[in-house]
Amino acid sequence: MIKKILAICAAMFAIYFLISVPSVQRKFLYPFPYRTTVENYSARWKVDKFLAIAVMKVESNFSEAAHSQSGAVGLMQIMPETAAWIAVQLGETNSELHNAETNIRYGTWYLAELEDEFKGNDVLALAAYNAGRGNVHEWIKENHWSDNFSDADKIPYAETRDYVKRVLHCREKYAKLYGTDNFISTPIALHELRFARLKNLSL
Repeated sequence: MIKKILAICAAMFAIYFLISVPSVQRKFLYPFPYRTTVENYSARWKVDKFLAIAVMKVESNFSEAAHSQSGAVGLMQIMPETAAWIAVQLGETNSELHNAETNIRYGTWYLAELEDEFKGNDVLALAAYNAGRGNVHEWIKENHWSDNFSDADKIPYAETRDYVKRVLHCREKYAKLYGTDNFISTPIALHELRFARLKNLSL
């Protein structure tokens, strides 16, 4: 019995050690598919590429065929009506959300638009990506949140609370695994307001 327990403990330790290795994490836990596309459009729209890939992982776990019960489609789970609106903003007529390139282009643009709308506040922008910008503006008004709001636990919707926390956790993991070795997580309220007005960006 003792040998069996020791064997189980050894196996658990080995598994823990393996999943702690960065190369294993990059391959199995936090892969970076569509990396070139994500980096290109993140740079174009001036949005954090690690935030964009974290949204994609949480939204669809990188499934191009993903569909939600509410009707969201593709890698970044965009609603068709939102895609139609984004297409108009970009001067396009194509909003084929099952196409990976289109979905990533629209998703990163929309994420950048929300970051700009909420003055670089990741918590509010992500909450709006999940629950809708109208709901978030209502929460800001009802709860007197400032531009520096950072307490995801105060978000009224449980699904949105969980969503925001998961994306921020994934973003930090991606930044550590694919960014510089000296990455340090900082409070959302201290993030630099680095997003220019999209209307001034060159498309």
